[in-house]
Amino acid sequence: MLDKVVIANRGEIALRILRACKELGIKTVAIHSQADKDLMHVRLADEAVCIGPAPSTKSYLNVPSIISAAEVTDAVGIHPGYGFLAENADFAEQVERSGFTFIGPKAETIRLMGDKVSAIEAMKEAGVPTVPGSDGALSDDAEEIHKIAKRIGYPVIIKAAAGGGGRGMRVVHSEASLISSIHVTQSEAAAAFGDDTVYMEKFLENPRHVEVQVLADGQGNAVHLFDRDCSMQRRHQKVVEEAPAPHLDPDARAQVLQACVDACIEIGYRGAGTFEFLYENGGFYFIEMNTRVQVEHPVTEMITGVDIVKEQLRIASGLPLSLKQEDIKVQGHSFECRINAEDPKTFLPSPGTIKHFHAPGGNGIRVDSHIYNGYTVPPHYDSLIAKVISYGEDRETALKRMSIALDEMLVDGIRSNIPLQQDIMNDGKFQEGGVNIHYLEKKLGL
Repeated sequence: MLDKVVIANRGEIALRILRACKELGIKTVAIHSQADKDLMHVRLADEAVCIGPAPSTKSYLNVPSIISAAEVTDAVGIHPGYGFLAENADFAEQVERSGFTFIGPKAETIRLMGDKVSAIEAMKEAGVPTVPGSDGALSDDAEEIHKIAKRIGYPVIIKAAAGGGGRGMRVVHSEASLISSIHVTQSEAAAAFGDDTVYMEKFLENPRHVEVQVLADGQGNAVHLFDRDCSMQRRHQKVVEEAPAPHLDPDARAQVLQACVDACIEIGYRGAGTFEFLYENGGFYFIEMNTRVQVEHPVTEMITGVDIVKEQLRIASGLPLSLKQEDIKVQGHSFECRINAEDPKTFLPSPGTIKHFHAPGGNGIRVDSHIYNGYTVPPHYDSLIAKVISYGEDRETALKRMSIALDEMLVDGIRSNIPLQQDIMNDGKFQEGGVNIHYLEKKLGL
């Protein structure tokens, strides 16, 4: 087992990693910016190192400072959490070259799955269903591009190979605007990601967002932890997640779960990962793989009883998977509501000091949060301040428990999106299950 780990992140995920380390007897080093000296995990860690001023470019994205923190504290591993450097292949490579264990996949795997074109090619080879598309980067040949679009069928979507988080995408509804749309997307991609490579896919008009959680040890063993539905989104950002995904075709589900396990073995995957799919008319279509722990991992933990972060740490220590597929069963249902420090109507960030915080409780309620009375939410980072997770023996019970929990929750002193989450829980279509990725934006009139 790893002896000491640097937690290269902040907020609720840093506290989540710290707790898993403590359970496994691993010592912890909390790195933090000057603005984050009062974070809960900084107070609880065995050691803490300030790595720079508030801007993330000078702290949480400062690779030399993070590696130096590992060196001065005699740590042996670095856990990146999610966001920041979690899916940065160069960072993973530098960590390993510096003699530390990167708690995640190998750098070449991150690189392979980080480029959407190479990821789709790898998934096709592994038998994972993909969206009909250009089968690679688009060339400069306008005639060839028009042929591809005609074969796929309009509408199509142009995507940046290095894109993510809803950026670097453009939907094209007609032949007339195809070439100009490609040029605009290339320019945006070059500016945002330093890479103007783009590809084309069929645009699915009303899909759901369904993902598959996997664990693999890089030693030829892999398992899936079933699926989640993350369709309740605003501007490609997830707001509510649930597991398992409701109303899926059972045969299609079984096939895609097995395909994800096979793909992990095929590419030599190591650690926790998530295959993301669009799901429409009973079909799954791969869109990307996240090579890290997900914000929404708790809903999977609730229905399977598997501690995903502890498994990450065990795998990084060189241990084989502690689970076989037949050991993993789905029991009950779980929801997660992301609580953000933002205005529930305008969605503008709402940093400031929390005067009173009351976390909900009761049967089947879990709250992952780093905030406390008197904590000041800084303006420099993501607005996520808590995740409320509910569990029930069935979907209806889990939903009722979530509604009760949101009614109990108090975050005073700043604005939060609790009213929006309450509204979603009371929405009739959401209660039925299976809404598509555009539902929330239409509901909000966006």
